[in-house]
Amino acid sequence: MSIEKRVEATAKNIEGKVQEVVGEVTGNPADKAEGQAKQAESQVIHTTENLKDEVKKIID
Repeated sequence: MSIEKRVEATAKNIEGKVQEVVGEVTGNPADKAEGQAKQAESQVIHTTENLKDEVKKIID
């Protein structure tokens, strides 16, 4: 488990949520889409870290 990766992913998720809301408020679809993409990237990182944890449990 990489705590650094999880913290990075959480920060990216928060940044994406903020950017998505700003895009909605300002009516900028590009900002909204970019915010959603950051959130998706964050989820991929979390899923990858979860899989690594499960593999490590199996190996140990």
